[in-house]
Amino acid sequence: MPGTRGDFHKGVALSKRRTERLLSIVVLLLSSRRYLTAEQIRAAVIGYPEEQESFKRMFERDKEELRDLGIPLETGRSATADEEIGYRISRQDYELPEIQLEPDEAAVLGIASRVWQSAALEGAATGAALKLRAASREADAEGETAQAPGIQPRLTTQEPAFGALWEAVRDRRPVAFDHVAGGRSEVTRRTLEPWGVVNRRGRWYVAGHDRARGAPRVFRMNRIVGPVKLVGPPGSVTVPEGTDVREMVKDWDKPQTRKHNAVLRVRADAGFALHRWASQIEPDAAHPGWDRLTIAYSDPDWYAGHLAWFGQDVVVLDPPELREAVIRRLKGVLA
Repeated sequence: MPGTRGDFHKGVALSKRRTERLLSIVVLLLSSRRYLTAEQIRAAVIGYPEEQESFKRMFERDKEELRDLGIPLETGRSATADEEIGYRISRQDYELPEIQLEPDEAAVLGIASRVWQSAALEGAATGAALKLRAASREADAEGETAQAPGIQPRLTTQEPAFGALWEAVRDRRPVAFDHVAGGRSEVTRRTLEPWGVVNRRGRWYVAGHDRARGAPRVFRMNRIVGPVKLVGPPGSVTVPEGTDVREMVKDWDKPQTRKHNAVLRVRADAGFALHRWASQIEPDAAHPGWDRLTIAYSDPDWYAGHLAWFGQDVVVLDPPELREAVIRRLKGVLA
């Protein structure tokens, strides 16, 4: 639709300005020892309009949003002679008690924060990780985190569908997407009421109620083709009481034991891990600078994602199902 991209960027800019304005109000009221009137807040915070009625409406929305966020916004007068009501935030009510984290607790939270390294909350996760590190007991005298050299736990969110599905779970909104079932090539449209997203054995899953099937279902994210579309308002999904999404995924995800052979064309100066695990390597006479590799694998979906990571350095020659799966993953990333 014409103008869609411009409208999106405009909405992002407005959201950013509103967030900056709310943050400025919080900092201002926390730093003040007395109640500040609406006009005093208006004079100190950037972003409010000059027109009085517009300012009043915006300020009322800001107060409501701050209270919805759980920020203790108090009203009162600094002196009995003051005619206008003022606002302030009590530090005692606002600040959390001191947090003491054991090294293992800080490590788990640190791993969780790294999930967002390729997602929309990267900036927020980075800031939260710094605060957690400062609050933990694992910092040494110089303030650096004790960590084994050269070792960093890593959990990525490379699935293109991850961000939209996580937001849908958070906001309790149904979604629709195209999906390719394991061992099949046809694409089917699925409408899901998502209950949660889970990572298991390095793969991401979404579980919920499949409206077409009328039953709970689990979908592996790397089998989702194209964009995920929100098809309902926030709060329209209800998660049944006692639902354990992790157990749903655990029961559905059975280890693959059957071995398959893949024939790959790999650049001779790239894909060193593939060369290492290949059972057969020979130069590709038709393509100088490339090798032809034969490698055994057991999980087609995981291996398709693994090969897609190499990008233009790898071409799948056989089997056709693996080749199509890699192409779908690459198209999904581009989308």
